[in-house]
Amino acid sequence: MKKTLAVLALAATLSSSASAFVPSASSAVKTFTGSAALNNGARHVATVGEASNLKSTTSLALSATGGSKAAEPEEEAGKSSMSDTLQTGTYFALWYLFNIAYNIYNKQALNVLSYPWTVATLQMTTGIAYFVPMWLLGLRKAPKLSFNDLKTLFPIALCHTGVHVGAVIALGAGAVSFAHIVKASEPVVTCLLNFLFLKQVLPIPVYLTLLPIIGGVAIASMKELSFTVLALASAMLSNVSSSARGVLSKKTMSGKKIGENLDAQNLYAVLTAMSTVILIPLMLAIEGTGFFTAFKGIVASGSHTNKSLAVLLALGGASYYAYNEVAFLALGKVNPVTHAVGNTIKRVVIIVASVVAFKTPMSTGSIVGSSIAILGTLLYSLAMNASKKK
Repeated sequence: MKKTLAVLALAATLSSSASAFVPSASSAVKTFTGSAALNNGARHVATVGEASNLKSTTSLALSATGGSKAAEPEEEAGKSSMSDTLQTGTYFALWYLFNIAYNIYNKQALNVLSYPWTVATLQMTTGIAYFVPMWLLGLRKAPKLSFNDLKTLFPIALCHTGVHVGAVIALGAGAVSFAHIVKASEPVVTCLLNFLFLKQVLPIPVYLTLLPIIGGVAIASMKELSFTVLALASAMLSNVSSSARGVLSKKTMSGKKIGENLDAQNLYAVLTAMSTVILIPLMLAIEGTGFFTAFKGIVASGSHTNKSLAVLLALGGASYYAYNEVAFLALGKVNPVTHAVGNTIKRVVIIVASVVAFKTPMSTGSIVGSSIAILGTLLYSLAMNASKKK
């Protein structure tokens, strides 16, 4: 498994270098080098809000909507080559695989070392070992940012930190499946924050899709056999941080030119570096150096060796960064409807994989509730996409 993931990671890196992390030539519009990134897809350019009737690509990068490729007319879609279809399928498969691997390795590490802040920091730091060499070797153009650019990105980096650390704490405090069920409620938070801070009022059908999400999460929480308040609260922290990240990106970055060479992948890399700087003092303040003492104790007990435990932590960090990188490639090549379906399937696949991997018992109520909530997120994405076409 570990060797297979390493080969796939190398293949994804080579593929991404060759394609420069941009959508294929069939993309309907060339825009800014931001992109539907941090959960979404990739687009190509360097100023936000350049084209009318298009969202800022950086805002897309930081929002909960996605799929940067515009829906294509039927006759154009028919011209897509088989190789392009296979490439997109490969990206989706790697995206799912790395995401499943991350959730499993992360949970295994947290089961052994109950230091979520330290684990989250190590995972965030791992990404630096990936993108810094790429900048130094010229495989990717290094971003050039002024102090004012960093000030603009700082509140977004804070939210980015909250997204990751909240998810890691949730995964450590409860079942992986439960954390993802709660994270399915992110659209509810997004709608609320968009209304409060952007004064955005959405069509009634969009709001109606929030009802099954709320109801499904409530049912799943009440019937969840491994329910803990900490897991619920941490997953919601991740949701709020993710939604706030999208709102802040729209408020602070829209209409601005942010540095040079700040495409989707470099934006994610910069936020990763900033989040690492933010996490280190927080980690030390909350957990101190207890992680390292616990690490030695586990090795001394004979349950793990130094190498096996270090490899487990490294794989968690590598798969975390890898699934985000491949997500840019996968989601940058599809339209929003395909993105919505793909993201919904991804969540289902992760829940099923985690239940199988950890033999997590799920009550009938939990299964019913999670199914309703996940269906609601799909309906929300489709309703949002329909509202944008009007």
